[in-house]
Amino acid sequence: MQAANRLQKSLKAGNPAYGGWQMLPGTNLTRVLCRAASNMDWLLVDMEHGNISDDSMHEIVAAAAACAVSPIVRVVDGQPWMIKRALDSGAHGILVPVLETVKDAEDVVRSSKFPPMGNRGFEPLLAVEKFVEQHAHGGNVKELSGREYLEQANNSLVIAVQIETQSALEHVKEIAMVPGIDVLFVGPFDLGVSIGHPIVGGKIDKTLELAIQSVQEAAQAAGIKAGIYCDSGEDAKEWAAKGFLMNSVVTDMIGLREMVSQSFSSTR
Repeated sequence: MQAANRLQKSLKAGNPAYGGWQMLPGTNLTRVLCRAASNMDWLLVDMEHGNISDDSMHEIVAAAAACAVSPIVRVVDGQPWMIKRALDSGAHGILVPVLETVKDAEDVVRSSKFPPMGNRGFEPLLAVEKFVEQHAHGGNVKELSGREYLEQANNSLVIAVQIETQSALEHVKEIAMVPGIDVLFVGPFDLGVSIGHPIVGGKIDKTLELAIQSVQEAAQAAGIKAGIYCDSGEDAKEWAAKGFLMNSVVTDMIGLREMVSQSFSSTR
């Protein structure tokens, strides 16, 4: 499983893992996004703010995995049934927003892991096909059995939680130490609003910058990784230089709007 999880491989190697962000439904869009950049390691399927249903999520996860891009599903505030649906679909990981406390983090892990680490129910039929390892020179593939999925899943899925509130920031060192959490992911816009230093005109002030950097420091001290939402490659690369390794690069709605605007501006 770990060989097929592109995001986890990059993070374990200590390399930046750059991702796309899909808010709109449709597997044609998924394939366009995943095939547009050979260095896209992961695709976030946004069920929190995006227009993506449970059916669409299952289809997008399959399409991304078929493109050798790790599908990561953002669920809604750690609801156990959504974590179950996302992981049973074959997602290579989850991103849980609006985390507040250590208990919230522990609950996420409990819902994400099979016993004895958690209480996730076992049904691998849809999941196993999303972890097919392609041979380097083509030909046959190495398929995963249900038993192998059960034995490997606890150590082969990326469990990321968002640090985007004052409460989460205050408890970030303790949250980072919760066994089973792999990534602390900063939501800079919500975090800025929560601590009274919103991002205005795309500018991050010094107080917010220090708060964001403290998340990376907490992750590093705990031996896990940090990531951050970015909407440009330049920003993603800049934050990677500061130790953030799971960074988004483009969101479908923003990228489409900018591309159309630029294309039509040349006709004026």
